[in-house]
Amino acid sequence: MSGAEFGAVLHEMLSDADVAGVARSWADGDLGPGRALWQRLAGLGVTALAVPEKRGGLGAGPADLVTACEELGHHAVPGPVAESLAAGAEVAGLVLLAADGVVSAGRAGERYRSVDPGRSLAEVRGERVVARGADGAVARALDFGALACAAQLLGAGRALPEASVRHARVREQSGRPVGAFQAVKHRLADVAIGLEFARPLLGAAAAALAGDGPTAGDGPTAGRDVSAAKVACVDAAYRAARAALQVHGAIGYTAEHELSRFLLQVRALVPAWGTPAEHRARVLRELGPAEGRP
Repeated sequence: MSGAEFGAVLHEMLSDADVAGVARSWADGDLGPGRALWQRLAGLGVTALAVPEKRGGLGAGPADLVTACEELGHHAVPGPVAESLAAGAEVAGLVLLAADGVVSAGRAGERYRSVDPGRSLAEVRGERVVARGADGAVARALDFGALACAAQLLGAGRALPEASVRHARVREQSGRPVGAFQAVKHRLADVAIGLEFARPLLGAAAAALAGDGPTAGDGPTAGRDVSAAKVACVDAAYRAARAALQVHGAIGYTAEHELSRFLLQVRALVPAWGTPAEHRARVLRELGPAEGRP
């Protein structure tokens, strides 16, 4: 199955899954519907994508991971999407804590509220060491987490203009559909351009991590590519969120409106797996003086 076909299968399944209802239940503390949805995703192989075949997984590449995470973001699926690669929420079956090159099996402790009610935050306490001297593996896991987070942001960024276009066609102002105004058209066009510019950077980062790109095997360059992708996807999704709020008007701020799920997810994912400032600093640091910097 090609990546496009895999994405289409996920889209079809999630479109029929009442993800909005699942997210509301999750926010209210009822994790049952969310667990059921994740079990269905597991049945499609989503949760086994990054697991090596010798460990019972699919051993898929970063590009397939991007496809899955983008579609999960496109539907604002609640739960630990990117976090399942390197950390876990309180509903995870396995929780790992990585620090100073040591990986420990842990357990979730005190739970905290997130700005996004579809996400869970918890303190993780290490209990049993499972690996030492794993600095390289931890760094690679962090890059995979940032890549998955960037893909989620791109998916949410896609959903926001789609909702804006639907709303602009039916909402009227001064007797005309909002979508007929040039200012609205231009704003949504800018959003579309930002999303299209972010996509190749995401693909390049996935290829670099897989060792398929022009910088194959160059770890620092792969990390730089991941950071560039995260920054681009953050900027594109944030621009899409601002435009969606403007198009929807005051109704977009209400928790009852479907738009809020995507707005809050974007807000939560922007600083996740490294803030934009941290990733920009990494790109500048790894460009180095050899590429034109003083």
